[in-house]
Amino acid sequence: MTNEKKRGRGRHAHFTAEFKAEAVRLTQTSGRPLRVIAEDLGVGLSTLGKWVSSAKEADLLSGPHEDTARELARLRKENEILRQERDLLKKAAAFFAKETMK
Repeated sequence: MTNEKKRGRGRHAHFTAEFKAEAVRLTQTSGRPLRVIAEDLGVGLSTLGKWVSSAKEADLLSGPHEDTARELARLRKENEILRQERDLLKKAAAFFAKETMK
């Protein structure tokens, strides 16, 4: 896989969709740590992490799946994400409520 990036006017590299998809596939199939894959590909660790998260979310929310077990796993994962978001919002609300009381 070649490092396919294009430099625009800014300092940020713009990677092709194919490059991103292949990078995500490597993280899922190689068994190597994200840090090592990111270094090999010449991308930042946080950039690769965002690509992986986006790919997982896209697959997760791609709609109902034919396979019942896969659909159940998708729904459980979606519930997990929703619970995490709810808990984060509760903590944020409590934090800001406490800050306004000072």
